[in-house]
Amino acid sequence: MRLATIEIKGEQRVAVLSPDGGTVRPLTSSAGAAATSMLAAIADWAGLRARIDSLLEAAVPVDSVKLLAPIPRPRRNIFCVGKNYHEHAKEFARSGFDSTAAEIVPEAPVVFSKPPSAVIATGEAILGWLDPTHSVDYEGELGVVIGTGGRGIAKADALDHVFGYTVINDVTARTLQQKHRQWLIGKGIDTFCPMGPAILTADEAADPTKLTLKTWVNGELRQDAVVSDLIFDIPTLIETISSVIALEPGDVIATGTPVGVGIGFTPPKYLAAGDVVAIEISGVGRLENPVA
Repeated sequence: MRLATIEIKGEQRVAVLSPDGGTVRPLTSSAGAAATSMLAAIADWAGLRARIDSLLEAAVPVDSVKLLAPIPRPRRNIFCVGKNYHEHAKEFARSGFDSTAAEIVPEAPVVFSKPPSAVIATGEAILGWLDPTHSVDYEGELGVVIGTGGRGIAKADALDHVFGYTVINDVTARTLQQKHRQWLIGKGIDTFCPMGPAILTADEAADPTKLTLKTWVNGELRQDAVVSDLIFDIPTLIETISSVIALEPGDVIATGTPVGVGIGFTPPKYLAAGDVVAIEISGVGRLENPVA
């Protein structure tokens, strides 16, 4: 099942997105706070799932509503992981932009964060002009949405804490990323975290390693990978982060990007005004954003 946050008739609602993406069915008021809050839906999902058919309104065309980011304000933490696909780690090392470490493949997960102000929905514009260095790059990623929080989560139990999966574009200003060493400024710019269009619930992806990720820029396929290529898998990421930071329902972990980003080309293929980036993950959906 794919859950989306929509705006309909001026009101924010949680809805089920059809498999073909053509229609949505909003939750009725009988769902309580979950009808208007994805965080509430995540918290109450066990009870909601058992009676979901009785909690849905009639289907309406998706074109008649506005798709918002799956977890809009108030948002939770957005944890990101750098250099987490083998070929991308090599690509990044060759690019000359990796100022974080000497090793090509990290010995432990490289974790950073993006601020909530970076999150935008599918269809919204990436404000590339906010990067004064004109080095805007794309990174298609699988996002893991936490359902049951906790601290000190063991790898063996980690997937039990996952609510579902979404699509993320870890947009990056490469020159700023290199200049500031730490990645927050280069990756935390307003609008530099497109997310959506929905959350695929974990029961629909029992083995997330089989999910495939593809990224296109202006229709040109740039990234094509399977999640099983991750250096540090999802359970390892959850165990690592939760060992020192308590995860909360609605937290999102962006798991890293595969080979094929703009800086991997010679010369680099940075994003420019008018470009369109589309990222698709099997079963999860398609996230598409123009560059302003």
